[in-house]
Amino acid sequence: MTEFNGLKAIVTGGASGIGLATASLLAERGARVACLDLNTEVPPPLHGIYADVTDDAAVRAAVDQAAAMFDGLDIVVNNAGIGAHGTVEDNDDAEWARVFDVNVYGMVRVSRAALPYLRNSHHAAIVNTCSIAATTGLPWRALYGATKGAVLSLTLNMAADHIREGIRVNCVNPGTVDTPWVGRLLAAADDPAVELAALQARQPTGRLVAAEEVAAAIAYLASPLAGATTGTALAVDGGMRSLRLRT
Repeated sequence: MTEFNGLKAIVTGGASGIGLATASLLAERGARVACLDLNTEVPPPLHGIYADVTDDAAVRAAVDQAAAMFDGLDIVVNNAGIGAHGTVEDNDDAEWARVFDVNVYGMVRVSRAALPYLRNSHHAAIVNTCSIAATTGLPWRALYGATKGAVLSLTLNMAADHIREGIRVNCVNPGTVDTPWVGRLLAAADDPAVELAALQARQPTGRLVAAEEVAAAIAYLASPLAGATTGTALAVDGGMRSLRLRT
């Protein structure tokens, strides 16, 4: 498939996990792609650009650099994010502020910097990486789920704000994905094998979601083939939110 031929994209958090899988897929399908990340080491033909999404000046510089390199921007994938563990009691104000700064304000900063370029595109799309935690109550995810609930609301309201400008805004809601962050979570568990089995069992498919599966969903939402899709949250969760299977 080459539906992204001639299109230019930026992917935040593009050096690993879902971000790298997405950037690689977009490039494979014809896009020119810049990965905005703290780590700029990405495989060709991807372009690594340093960006700290908590720093507005750094974000603007990175977005401008990508737009100058590509002579414009068409697609923004807001994927950069961090995790958090615990109930509402377990994280102090500083940690709440830190996670919101990355997971929510980071998307605001990147989108705000990219909008002037997207308005000049004939195919403009923003795709935000949200989470099953935005729509389903999960244990020990109060802070993380709160940030992703904000991402879901941000997506819907941005879609309404920018539809008349020809800019589509959607999000994906992954379940538990086999990423480096989940790997670190498992490594820190008292019994990693038991914790992995529990994470797998809560998804009706009985396994973790692959980063490539989330990337495929993001690519669809970013694609010209999804030109009539905006203000949508696409679940990639192995049926976790909607299915209740008999045991």
